[in-house]
Amino acid sequence: MTVPTHHPGDTLLIDYAGGALGEAASLIVATHLALCPCCRLNVAEMEAVGGALLESIEPDAVDPACLEAVMARLDDLPPPPRTPRPKPVHRPAEVPLLPEPLRRYVGNDLSRLPWKRLMRGMDCCDIPLGSGSERRGKARLMRLGSGVGPPHHTHRGIELTLVLDGGFTDDLGQFARGDLSVADDSVRHRPVADEEGCLCLAVTDAPLRFTGALGLILNPFVKF
Repeated sequence: MTVPTHHPGDTLLIDYAGGALGEAASLIVATHLALCPCCRLNVAEMEAVGGALLESIEPDAVDPACLEAVMARLDDLPPPPRTPRPKPVHRPAEVPLLPEPLRRYVGNDLSRLPWKRLMRGMDCCDIPLGSGSERRGKARLMRLGSGVGPPHHTHRGIELTLVLDGGFTDDLGQFARGDLSVADDSVRHRPVADEEGCLCLAVTDAPLRFTGALGLILNPFVKF
């Protein structure tokens, strides 16, 4: 198995380990971790350090009456509802294997997803997130044919792109399965799918900003 060469960076990993990321960003980082043993190890070490720091903090004294009130309220709570165990999803042989964090959101069968055509050779599928999560970012699957890519653009916020199958090339380098591209307003690029095409997971927290003459036409209609 090929080991990824493009990673989220320490800031994103620390925020993930500390639970500071929104749902969309957490999903893409967790999916990268499923494909990258190096970053999994880094996050485990970060979580261990965070746990050690918490244990070293002296606890504040609690009024015994406060504890009794909390326990009384717990006794009054109804038992949690029993939820049925989800049925296993079997991956069709012709569908690329998706890492588990992502399979929980979209399943295994890509052909059953509600793909939308953006342009010739480029389709997308929005991933439903929890209530209110879209205010902190959107997640979508992107499917690009050989040699296809969006117009040149920069970013009003952060754009995270994780390759799930195939690959793409842009001004930042070549990205293959498991690689995560991190782009912000300092990056202007045009990702183009490699010969075998590309399936990727993309997360944005603000609309893209297309550049050049085409941008004057597209930007008013872009709603990340």
